[in-house]
Amino acid sequence: MEQGLAGKRVLITGGTRGIGRAAALAFARAGARVVVVSRSAGEDGESLARELKETGDGHLLLRADVTDAADVRTVAAQVREAVGGLDVLVNNVGVDGQVWFAELPESEWHRVFDHNVTSAYLMTQAALDLLVDGASVVNIGSSVALRGRVRGVHYTASKAALIGLTRALCKELGPRSIRVNTIAPGLTETEPGAGLPPEAVERIVGMTALGRICTPQDVAGAVLFLAGDTSRYISGATLNVDGGV
Repeated sequence: MEQGLAGKRVLITGGTRGIGRAAALAFARAGARVVVVSRSAGEDGESLARELKETGDGHLLLRADVTDAADVRTVAAQVREAVGGLDVLVNNVGVDGQVWFAELPESEWHRVFDHNVTSAYLMTQAALDLLVDGASVVNIGSSVALRGRVRGVHYTASKAALIGLTRALCKELGPRSIRVNTIAPGLTETEPGAGLPPEAVERIVGMTALGRICTPQDVAGAVLFLAGDTSRYISGATLNVDGGV
């Protein structure tokens, strides 16, 4: 088991697919008690619930839209009733968007920021009284925030905002020994071929030192590191998980 994670209470948003799912299962296998929040569980949620059950009892799957303040308050109340408090919060909910800046509608700007930034603000603020002293908050960002991307100004800006949120919030929560960090994955294969044409994936792999694209399990490993005791003096950091792009 991962050192220091057995018995920990973990909340993961957007946890039924991709990075969130991999992290949820990794925490559960490390002996943690996992609460997963998803807007529409469906078959992904049902299969995750079965896999979590195989690791033991006490895991919970909640349905909520974490871009909605009322839903987030309900989640916080449900978590308090079910597990009492939290040792780890993973803000994983996020969406991508690809459009030229000149054609970017306001609605798309708000959609991306609501999912990638506002959800983390709402969920973390609602969880403040649930987080124990010494807890860990892990935000899932993107390495794009450090480089920029054409047809992704709004996406890049939203992920960069997470870095700023992390740097400032770690200072406010530091007196409680609560750590706040961001993980910045590279292109991650959360669906076959990462949802890109093969030539695009080949080009990105060609720029990556390790010669492959990121997997959800690669990111989950970093999440568990930042949640565990071995990273107890790391706060305000952005950890690149991009294979050396």
